[in-house]
Amino acid sequence: MRKKKPTTKSATKNPSPSLAFFHRQRATPYDSAALESLVRAALPACAGLASPLPQSIDISVIGNSAMAAIHRDFLGISGPTDVITFPYGEIFICAPVAAARASEFAHSTTTELALYAIHGLLHLAGLDDVQPADAALMAREQSRILAAAQKSSV
Repeated sequence: MRKKKPTTKSATKNPSPSLAFFHRQRATPYDSAALESLVRAALPACAGLASPLPQSIDISVIGNSAMAAIHRDFLGISGPTDVITFPYGEIFICAPVAAARASEFAHSTTTELALYAIHGLLHLAGLDDVQPADAALMAREQSRILAAAQKSSV
């Protein structure tokens, strides 16, 4: 009888999750290819955090009315929001909210959408932003990850 070779950490490491993007709104312009490139570049940094990511992640870019419906139906809050993440691997990001907020931070709608997607990935990786200290940590992480993704996707 043959002995099995011991497995190494790299051999048992979970493969990178698959990402699927759904661009479900047309009213707010953004660069869908650049968004996908930034989020794909950010994925390894998000996957290396606290909890393993789901094997399949869907990211949907939606409009105000669709986001307001999800916000109301699942969280009981009226009106649109920037990002909603479901623990089974579904992230919804709102293009009109991103467009409105992007000018506040002097960057593009595409960059703001990438930040929302990274925020959702961080939630899937186990980070939370309910407490102020946790929110500050999450904001630092998403900014750091976005900056690294921007450098690597150029």
